[in-house]
Amino acid sequence: MANYSSLEEVLLLPTRKLVVASTDVDVSKFEDCIVFVLLVEESFGSAGGRAGGSGSRKIGRILGFKINQSKIDLIIDSREMEIIARFDVPYSAVALDITLSTGQGSVVQGIVDPVLIEEYMRIVNTVV
Repeated sequence: MANYSSLEEVLLLPTRKLVVASTDVDVSKFEDCIVFVLLVEESFGSAGGRAGGSGSRKIGRILGFKINQSKIDLIIDSREMEIIARFDVPYSAVALDITLSTGQGSVVQGIVDPVLIEEYMRIVNTVV
């Protein structure tokens, strides 16, 4: 799997992903925001919405970014299953509008949940 250091690069990946953010994601403004991207590895039988409960949604990698005062820092990049297993997966994720640095909008699957972000940050602080 490739190395990703850019939040926008990860957000624009053509693979399935879940985005969890502390606030609305607007990279063009560099407003304070924490964004986690959970890259999904699909299992056989998990086409689309996992109809009838078949298949599963497995997270294969977690990346976390902190947007703060005109910079974006990578705060975690893990493929370790022991670490990934500690992160709750937001199954309530819906279409989430984001704004890229160019001002262009995009839609990803995700959720704005500051409480979940706090939980994620507690995990990051114990493993980094």
